Amino acid sequence: MTINILHLSDIHMGSGFSHGKINPETGINTRLEDFVKTLSICIDRAISEPVDLVLFGGDAFPDATPAPYIHEAFASQFRRLADAKIPTILLVGNHDQHSQGSGGASLSIYRTLVVPGFIVGDSITTHRINTGNGDIQVITLPWLNHSTLLTRPETEGLSLGEVSQLLLERLQPVLEAEIRRLDPTIPTVLLGHLMADRANLGAERFLAVGKGFTIPVSFLIRPELDYVALGHVHKHQNLNKANNPPIIYPGSIDRVDFSEEKEDKGYVMVNVAKGKVQWEFCPLPVRPFCTIEVDVSEAEDPQQTILDAIAPRLACSETTQCLPSQTAQRFGEAEIASKDITDAVVRLIYKLRSEQLELISTTALDQALKLAHSYTIRPELVSQLARPRLPELGLGNTLDPLDALKAYLDNKEDLREIASDMLEAAQELLETK
Repeated sequence: MTINILHLSDIHMGSGFSHGKINPETGINTRLEDFVKTLSICIDRAISEPVDLVLFGGDAFPDATPAPYIHEAFASQFRRLADAKIPTILLVGNHDQHSQGSGGASLSIYRTLVVPGFIVGDSITTHRINTGNGDIQVITLPWLNHSTLLTRPETEGLSLGEVSQLLLERLQPVLEAEIRRLDPTIPTVLLGHLMADRANLGAERFLAVGKGFTIPVSFLIRPELDYVALGHVHKHQNLNKANNPPIIYPGSIDRVDFSEEKEDKGYVMVNVAKGKVQWEFCPLPVRPFCTIEVDVSEAEDPQQTILDAIAPRLACSETTQCLPSQTAQRFGEAEIASKDITDAVVRLIYKLRSEQLELISTTALDQALKLAHSYTIRPELVSQLARPRLPELGLGNTLDPLDALKAYLDNKEDLREIASDMLEAAQELLETK
């Protein structure tokens, strides 16, 4: 018989509030409501299947001490698994630990309260779990700090690289000991919150708390393991295309910030038997993030140029007029729909010269973006000094001084009216040398 598993990770409940707004009906930030909604979809799937086991790969919250109402939002969803008698392992990630790196502060309450069927994975050990479809063993590998396997005297005077190497040397025999104690007749999963050396990073590069280290994928490719369930990296990926075993990051269940704008979010469904595994990534319907970037530094009408950049992102609705026919023809209906900013988190970035600032009406931009769920408008000044040098004036090119001055003046609109006078004066200076 196969054992059905739902594998999710990196919920970060309570993050991204700056991209939301207060819901006047609930008094709660809409981004928290978004995260609860996506988590509830995962829990709904686990209960409706039903699955035999839920594996959470760590990072429940942005930090180890979330506000009580955020903790309650997380707990209200996971309690549904306890009510449904679905065994669940909550692995401790780096954000679940105190800044000192000891213990799973944000998740330890589930062990303290002895929530039926719940295991908090805050140490390297093996758990044997009885399910309706048979037993399974899960090795938990929580986020490791230097203090986990090393003492202060051992690390004194060592560089970060040397400490990481020493930590790997300590981890390898500990992990090997767990593998040697496994029952070879039942399926085995390793559940780890870690940075693997083949992983493509997402927002976690900015969110990481404390200094971690990278674990080689070779540590995880073992014949004794049927599936490796990972957390920490927010981008879904399989680090072992040979699937012997699959080494899977499901990614985060919702977008934390704009670094994840183009990533699919979801969870993984796994069917595992001893020596055989099938898995599938299941996308979640999360709120879109959309960046609109436009350079108006050379535009005759910068205001209209910005509005033209926003226009293709506006779908027809009762509250907006349909796009002009020429715009629809230019972009195409399918492309317009895919860029729709309605109910999206939007950031508008436009580059302009300082003298163009007074030509931009923020009221008009606010009106153009009103269908977005939330938005930020960020003007960026283009420095005249920062403009790319003219190729003809680059190193290796030899120009007559007058030709060089003419090439420069041809690219300076603000000097065009006096260009001829400057060339004439330069000619006189050269002749008097």
